Amino acid sequence: ALSMFGTTVGLYGIPWCKKSLLLTVLMSVIGASMGILDTGGNVLALNTWGAEAGPHMQALHFSFAAGAFVAPILAKMALGGSESTDLPVAGKTNRSVARSVPTASAVSAASALKHHFGTEFLWSYVVIGTYLLFVSFFFFILYSKGSSARDKSKASPQKSVFAKYHYALIFLLCIFFCCYVGAEVTYGSYIFTYAKVFAEMKENEAAALNSVFWGAFAACRGVAIFCAACLYPGTMILLSIVGSAVSSLCLVFFARYVAVLWVGTAVYGASMAAIFPSGISWIEQYTVVQGKSGYLQGRFHHVPVVMYTALVTSAMTVVLFPLMYKLARSPSESDLKERSESEDRKALLSNSGLNEDEE
Repeated sequence: ALSMFGTTVGLYGIPWCKKSLLLTVLMSVIGASMGILDTGGNVLALNTWGAEAGPHMQALHFSFAAGAFVAPILAKMALGGSESTDLPVAGKTNRSVARSVPTASAVSAASALKHHFGTEFLWSYVVIGTYLLFVSFFFFILYSKGSSARDKSKASPQKSVFAKYHYALIFLLCIFFCCYVGAEVTYGSYIFTYAKVFAEMKENEAAALNSVFWGAFAACRGVAIFCAACLYPGTMILLSIVGSAVSSLCLVFFARYVAVLWVGTAVYGASMAAIFPSGISWIEQYTVVQGKSGYLQGRFHHVPVVMYTALVTSAMTVVLFPLMYKLARSPSESDLKERSESEDRKALLSNSGLNEDEE
């Protein structure tokens, strides 16, 4: 509730910013609030549904993917009429003069464009901020109504099962997610520029390729909601990292083929969809989960840096997940002790001739 309220404050304030320092502060508030929301939302889902949190976790992250897919479309609709408003461009020989002495038509066109942008984006920020404010109040109400339930949960002892290599698992999971999220953000953020610079696509084709990535990403996260009800999280992770590794490998070597670029982007987006929520659901089964790259195409025009980044991070996830699985399956000291006591009890029962009920 507090994180969404902080985001609301930032969104309401941004359209009225006249100073870069104030804009930086508001953007920092939004960034911190969203970071708290992301982490706290995952832990809240685990605390609420426990072992059955798999589908709910997938649904939570599906909402992120759906927003990433819909937001550019809404922004394009908001800016639909701005492309027809063009500033007059002087000839090449008179550009310096035009920059120093703006004409009346240029000033009027610039003011009209600024007014158009201001009106459209003002309402965009207000609408999104109001929606978040409503959701924030909803969570505040839930918090106030759930005080008695929290008191009861604190009074009752909770069983906390820590894996034998708890801290090693958490550390490796952080690296695993760092590679995964880095690949997701890098590819989703720069595939448009990559398509224009490296693949030499037209702007509308590059935008469509970007939509294919996020569309496949969002669609497969929606499908993962139902898959999580019948598939083990480890199985979903394994299928995802194999798909991402194969697709990124094909993109590295065959990215110059347009068909491979389109299909590989769709498969890569679909493969990346279920890793993050499945990873949280997977690690929660073995240990307690608590709430305690850039663009280089400008320098290397003939090297598919984005594709190599996707391949390296996919390879890292392929290596890290089996290692985490091995550590997670290692029996802890309490498990060994319980197993030893169980074996001793069975031996005593077999020697005494009594069954367990009679004992």
